[in-house]
Amino acid sequence: MPEQARWQTIAADHPALPGHFPGNPIVPGVVLLSQVWDAVCREAGTPLHCTGWPSVKFLAPLLPGVPFRVDVEFGAAQSAKFVCRTAAGTIAQGSVRFSGEKT
Repeated sequence: MPEQARWQTIAADHPALPGHFPGNPIVPGVVLLSQVWDAVCREAGTPLHCTGWPSVKFLAPLLPGVPFRVDVEFGAAQSAKFVCRTAAGTIAQGSVRFSGEKT
């Protein structure tokens, strides 16, 4: 049974934020995708190797300190769909491919 998604935040002092964007920081997409990948591996129960991101849509910006969660649904052929949400709604969604076996 998959673990329930946990709420998390990206701290305002994250090293990727100062240049993205000065005076009005938003969390870079790559930082959010890193959190997605961590959630996929956590729910798989084992480290995996990412082989691609066939689909990623960023629907709204994530601001530092705003709680969000990542929901993961594993599919066939070593893939998973994900949705990132804040209390206000969906901020990103897509799919990721990997090699390795989930436990």
